[in-house]
Amino acid sequence: MLEVEKGANFLNNALAVRSSWRSISLILVIALVLGMIFLMVNVLPTRAAGIVDPSIKETLYFNGHPIYYIQSSVTPPTDAQCRIKLKSPCYSPQEIQKAYGVKPILDAGYTGEGQSIVIIDSFGSPTIRKDLKVFDKAFGLPEPPSFKVLAPFGSVPFDVNNSDQAGWAEETTLDVEWAHALAPDAKIVLLTSPVAETEGVQGLPEFLRLEKYAVDNHLGKIISQSWGATEETLFSAAGRKVVKQFNDFYKEAGDEGVSIFASAGDSGASNVDDNNKTYPFPTVIFPASSPYVTAVGGTSLFADTHGNYNHETVWDNKIGATGGGISKLFKEPKYQRDNLSDSANSTLKKHRGIPDISLNADPDTGVLVYLSFLGPKQAGYFLFGGTSAGSPQWSGLIADGNQLAGHALGFLNPTLYALGNDREYGNAFHDITVGNNTFGGVTGYDATQGWDLSTGWGTPKGEQLLHDLASD
Repeated sequence: MLEVEKGANFLNNALAVRSSWRSISLILVIALVLGMIFLMVNVLPTRAAGIVDPSIKETLYFNGHPIYYIQSSVTPPTDAQCRIKLKSPCYSPQEIQKAYGVKPILDAGYTGEGQSIVIIDSFGSPTIRKDLKVFDKAFGLPEPPSFKVLAPFGSVPFDVNNSDQAGWAEETTLDVEWAHALAPDAKIVLLTSPVAETEGVQGLPEFLRLEKYAVDNHLGKIISQSWGATEETLFSAAGRKVVKQFNDFYKEAGDEGVSIFASAGDSGASNVDDNNKTYPFPTVIFPASSPYVTAVGGTSLFADTHGNYNHETVWDNKIGATGGGISKLFKEPKYQRDNLSDSANSTLKKHRGIPDISLNADPDTGVLVYLSFLGPKQAGYFLFGGTSAGSPQWSGLIADGNQLAGHALGFLNPTLYALGNDREYGNAFHDITVGNNTFGGVTGYDATQGWDLSTGWGTPKGEQLLHDLASD
């Protein structure tokens, strides 16, 4: 049960919630009441603020973490209201579509029609169907033509007081709503595992089984993975075995025209071991580090309330930072050797570098998500960040691209790197040149012109990028 306590300090920014799953969910919950915006924040650390009178606020304790709660609503706050009350944006689907140049593609009728996006998560959410309907109605999106929730290898009863299940319910909701936001006419298939993926091998065999099920049963040509484990936790014989099995599968899936995305992580160049202790040297996570996967890093996006793009920086603040760095498991793939600068190749020392591309991930410039699995009194709009948001959105973007091309674009990296190495690179990508992903006391990597180990080639200029991919 939730315990209620009044009068705690009020917070104004999203903060990191580090559970046992690797892709950190970063959330800020907003409710619109009588024209005022209030917050509900699930946090470990705190940051001082004082947006409203704390004496009127209730503090609920959920799985040991404080959730600051006033009241929820099915009506989302506007971005303009968030900027006034929260001093930070809360982007809608329409703003993200505009900022990343996806709107012209959607307006031209390339909305993911005829495509299917497969999302892989543990447990799922018991309210995901209802939550997606609320989200769609609030933002004027059509319902997907098909939304299947499948647990082919079993499920477990949902327990809202189980922190693993609650964390995965958050992740599931983010993944589904924001894959749909960028490809509103694509079908969605959510495949859930009854086992939590954490660090090391745990949960990975079950995810691999789900992904093979998806490909064997022709469920979709795009797979989104907003999770991962630190490479060093997979150096054991069992770990190397499952990594090889995944990598073999990824290669085969790519050959069959499947595009696979993976989030690069939310703690910069620092990651943890099986005991949640941070390694004192730069690390990356798998499966983002696989050379047959498109790894998605994170930025801080600055756009106006109409979605007009201003600029981006590497996401790196007190909340978290984009994952990125050099793999110890994989050699540098040909598409990197052939297309990166001499300086970048020298830095990689013949090893795979990630990320490949990026998208907005900073919770201080986050996206709105509606969820209600906490119960009707705590249902509301959450402001999410993390590279977890990037993988489903890139999946949606490529669903639009598949429709535009008239065929599945398949394994993207060779084409993405060739485009990045072209003199017209700036027409297809926003090059991120400011910031680095140093975090948690571990020195990361600076953004540079062109590809780098913090944001890859950068973020999409959707219309031109999709036309380039479709014409390749």
